[in-house]
Amino acid sequence: MRPVQKGISPIAGDFGKYEDAKPELVSRLGLYCSYCERKIPTLLAVEHIEPKDGVYGKPALKKRWSNFLLACTNCNSCKGSRKVDFRRLIFPDRDNTFHAYNYNADGSITLASHLSPRQSVMARNTLRLVGLDKPIQIYTDSNNEQVALDRVAQRMEIFGVAREALSLMLSAPNSDPLKRSITMNALANGFFSIWMTVFDSYPDMKLRFIQAFDGTANSGCFDIITSGNVSPAPNPDNLSNGRKI
Repeated sequence: MRPVQKGISPIAGDFGKYEDAKPELVSRLGLYCSYCERKIPTLLAVEHIEPKDGVYGKPALKKRWSNFLLACTNCNSCKGSRKVDFRRLIFPDRDNTFHAYNYNADGSITLASHLSPRQSVMARNTLRLVGLDKPIQIYTDSNNEQVALDRVAQRMEIFGVAREALSLMLSAPNSDPLKRSITMNALANGFFSIWMTVFDSYPDMKLRFIQAFDGTANSGCFDIITSGNVSPAPNPDNLSNGRKI
């Protein structure tokens, strides 16, 4: 889950319609779901971190910049109008969410071993909130070929794409054009954390990813020299209940 900084609101006060915030959010964060990290060229929604309606809804935050992220249909529908208790959850605009998880070749997301018991509870709660702990669903076409439709299968697919890119880089390790091409491939496919995982032993490539994905370097969650994690998150926007991981 890619940590990001949104920055201050582009307007004074609340938006007239929350949908009006989308262009600015996309400009600052890119066309990626804030939770599953998929690139969503269309149907990417302005996500209310705290729900705008329902039993736990907070209508006063419906049009407020500080309550916005971006989300795909899957993550948004899983999260729905469920209660958000910041003390028991982590979010990419205020915590180092990349530091909390391991991304695996089988498409699963597991908790990082270095988390404290309290942090592990928060990280697990967040996976459940947006449905990123769901098992893979197998879809096949008329030729009995598997089709990557769910988020687990898509993570597996991108893991393979990133591994192939790494193999190409190792065949020409000094090729800057190839490294730029790999970075563009990562931006085109999304799944920042998978690219960071596959290229974990190559700080130069990790720095390229960190700098290429909008809003990531500004989060302060990565050392811009070594590409290592900075934890707890600096929370540069001073959002409430941040810096938990």
